[in-house]
Amino acid sequence: MTSLTRSLLTVTACAGALTVLLAGCGGASSTVVGAALSSTAPSASAPASAQAAPPSTSAAVSAASSSAQARVVYLAEGGSVGGTSVHAPACGTGCPLSGDGTASLWDMTWPTWNSAVAVGRGTEKLDDCTPNCAAGTLHAVRVAVTLSRPVMACVAGTSRWFWTRVSFTWPDGLPAAFSGGNAPLNPFDYPDITAQSAKSCP
Repeated sequence: MTSLTRSLLTVTACAGALTVLLAGCGGASSTVVGAALSSTAPSASAPASAQAAPPSTSAAVSAASSSAQARVVYLAEGGSVGGTSVHAPACGTGCPLSGDGTASLWDMTWPTWNSAVAVGRGTEKLDDCTPNCAAGTLHAVRVAVTLSRPVMACVAGTSRWFWTRVSFTWPDGLPAAFSGGNAPLNPFDYPDITAQSAKSCP
């Protein structure tokens, strides 16, 4: 085996190990639900041989470097970065938006979820808090949701990106119980997550 072949194998193995390490960076104290959506796919017009060709050593290093820069952004259930974090596809069986359980998303589909914005449709369950939130009635309403304003926060010493704003559109409007001063906040912000934003993690 020539020294050039050994060098290429060593560089390829290092690039593969770096990719595995980068993919495995997750917070030890939080739960992640859902799978990352890929925004790239092989070109349909590219010949099969070009799609199936193994990457060169420099391409493998470049791919590992790109995955380090790509942001995967999560929705922190209840606004807590230390709790359950979800990524599309998510909120099929309920994602609490508020820490007090008065608003949650159900049966969501997410046609868009990237590093800048997530847009989905489904059902929002809202507590009318009448006479109080513990004894209130939950109302299920159709909703279109936009998640935006991602920030990086440190979770158990690891950086993770989170949405800090949730905006709503209710295609059928809201029940009368949510009129006037009882209307839900729109947009709904997570100031606690924003306050935890960081440029880097230790």
